[in-house]
This record gives sequence, structure tokens and C-alpha cells, in this order.
Amino acid sequence: MKLTSYTDYGLRALMLLAAEPGVVLSSTELADRLGISRNHLAKILFDLVEGGYLSSTRGAGGGVSMTRDAASIRIGDLVRHLERSQPLVECFRADGGACCLLPQCLLRGLLQGAGQAFLAMLNNSTLADLAPPGISFARPGAAQAASA
Repeated sequence: MKLTSYTDYGLRALMLLAAEPGVVLSSTELADRLGISRNHLAKILFDLVEGGYLSSTRGAGGGVSMTRDAASIRIGDLVRHLERSQPLVECFRADGGACCLLPQCLLRGLLQGAGQAFLAMLNNSTLADLAPPGISFARPGAAQAASA
């Protein structure tokens, strides 16, 4: 299975925030620390706020922070939330897609089972497992630039 960059970035942002409980970070600071586009990250952060994973504060000193304890956030549930608008294959779309093999296709059931097993396996871990205190998040190449 392949996760979208949307989910990848959302996981990384939450890992960073979970590693620093109580910290409020702006989308600009998060994007810079993760080495990703601020505009793209802002959409993801909005989704995570809407999903109840983050809270948002506007204005000077504003940003996002965790709303829940990282130990209560199961990774499979988080991935399911972030990937909900990206079906694994066309026939998983809400409208059923345009697959010419339906309803006889046997691949659909196999892929559904694999997807459920994938998420169940991810649910064996929580966000706290992925963001131990003191984990360092630095922009790729920042360490090399600092030592030059």
C-alpha cells in the first residue's frame, strides 16, 4: 500500500507536535521544520483540526497544538481519517467508479481485506509510540548547512 504525501505530511506534523506536548507551532514553523510546502501543510492542518486531532489559535503567537494525548491516537485510525478521500482503487470510490469488471470482480474483496488488515496493523501503535520525547525534527540538510 502507498500512502499519499497528504497523509505522510499529516503524520509527520502530528509526530512533531506530539514530541513537544503543549507547544503551539505556526504552519510556517511546522512547514519549515518538516521541509514541506506551507500552503499544502495548511490544508492538512485544517483537516486535522476538523478531525479533532489539533486545535488552532489565530493571531500573533497562534498556531496549532495537540487536542488529545498522543497515546490515545491510533495510527490506523489517523491514516483512515487522512486517506478517506483517496480510495485505494477506483471501485472503492463512493460512486463505484467505472470498473467494467463489477460486479463479478474478485479483486475488490481481496483488496478490501488487505486494506483492513493494513489499518488494523497500524492500530497496534499510537502516535506516542512514534514521537518519543526528545525526538529531533530538523529540515533535511539543515545539519549539513549548519556544520559548513
